Amino acid sequence: MPQKPTSRGVYILPNLLTTGSLLAGFVGLVMASQGAIEACALAILISAVLDGLDGKVARLTNSSSEFGIQYDSLADLVAFGVTPGFMVWEWMLKPYDRAGMAVSFLFVACTALRLARFNVSTAIASSKKFFIGLPSPAGGCALALTVFVSPYLPKILYPWLPHIVFAITFGVALLMVSRVRYFAFKEYGFLRAHPFRSMVITLLVVTLIYAEPRLFAPIACLLYMLSGLVYTFIILPTHNRRLLRSLAQNLS
Repeated sequence: MPQKPTSRGVYILPNLLTTGSLLAGFVGLVMASQGAIEACALAILISAVLDGLDGKVARLTNSSSEFGIQYDSLADLVAFGVTPGFMVWEWMLKPYDRAGMAVSFLFVACTALRLARFNVSTAIASSKKFFIGLPSPAGGCALALTVFVSPYLPKILYPWLPHIVFAITFGVALLMVSRVRYFAFKEYGFLRAHPFRSMVITLLVVTLIYAEPRLFAPIACLLYMLSGLVYTFIILPTHNRRLLRSLAQNLS
């Protein structure tokens, strides 16, 4: 049976969500300029939710387009690059003067590079199981969640908080342009193979985040960033060595 053409209204829906993500990023920028850092961090998180929805809606309605991909990247640059970079500058990096401005700009520049590399990779055949480098929404959310978790830090660390934010901003920027592999959650082989275990884990994570979002959402984000490092530098080399050993035994 011939497929029915997708209506124009369906094509507009993902772009409306992308516009909402861009709007949230812009509002966060305005909030940061007025000193409302927590409001800015919340706007970044809202932008991340809308950014996740626009891709899902585009795939479900079969309304993906090259225009939508490029528009989404431009919105992501504002919401997860410019806004978080400006937010940490206003929040903690101003005392560093030029060094703080340089690190804030490094974060913005690495976000732009990460998005450009992602757009190039989507134009060629590549695995959808992993992202190469930390996704820009995760990078922006990492800085936003740092704002919310800061009240839970021990008081002895408060004088070191600007140094901690400086290091986090620098480290997240480098992770975005690294070759570290991060699970993309676009292929669901594990979920299909272990549906009950996956449901229990998801329920546990959602319950913890709902109970204390300021604490457990940053922990979940940190675990995701560490998972890429563990997989890339520990699990993957071990797996490759086993394959080479097995191949050598078969050839001998």
